[in-house]
Amino acid sequence: QVQLVESGGGLVQAGDSLRLSCAASGRTRSFHTMGWFRQAPGKEREFVASIRLSGGTTYYADSVKGRFTISRDNAENTVYLQMSSLKPADTAVYYCAADVVLDGSFWHKSPELDYWGQGTQVTVSS
Repeated sequence: QVQLVESGGGLVQAGDSLRLSCAASGRTRSFHTMGWFRQAPGKEREFVASIRLSGGTTYYADSVKGRFTISRDNAENTVYLQMSSLKPADTAVYYCAADVVLDGSFWHKSPELDYWGQGTQVTVSS
C-alpha cells in the first residue's frame, strides 16, 4: 500500500517563501519519478515540477522556473518543493504524485500517474 502525504501548506503573503514536503511510504522502491501538480479553483490541474529519483534530473513548468526548486531525500522517501517569490497566482491545492515508469519529461502533459497525495492548500495573499 503506497501513501503520499503532503505537508507544509499555508497562508503567506506575496514575495514570501514556503516549503512543501511529500512523505512516501509503502513500495517506494518502485518509484521512478516523483513531483508536484497544483489545481486552483475553477482551473484544471497543472504540472509544477518533477524529479527523477535516480540521478535527480528535474523538470519545471515555465510559470515556476527560477522560483521553485524540487529536491528529494531518497533515504527519507521524501520530496520537497521549495517555493520562493510567491505570487497570488500560485494559490492552489498542491498535490504530490509518483509514477513507477513515466519519466518526468512527460509530466507536463498532465498524464494519469500511479499515485497521488491528498493535497495541501497554499494561499498567497497580495
